[in-house]
Amino acid sequence: MAHSALGEDKRMTMLVRQIWRIAIWCDRRGQDMVEYALLAGFIAVAVGAMSPGMVDSVSQIYSRLASKLVDAGG
Repeated sequence: MAHSALGEDKRMTMLVRQIWRIAIWCDRRGQDMVEYALLAGFIAVAVGAMSPGMVDSVSQIYSRLASKLVDAGG
């Protein structure tokens, strides 16, 4: 009797694992966020490639901002 119960437990565990795999495979809730993140990354790379002169001005703005924050912090 105990041997049969162990076999049933093993089959039940395998069945539960298979159900979880199917549920995870069919879950599409995070798909939109991944697509938006990929799109935002692509746009950032494209803008950076098309306007390399902008990098220096953005860097200067951040440097000025950082120095103003340090001065304000005392």
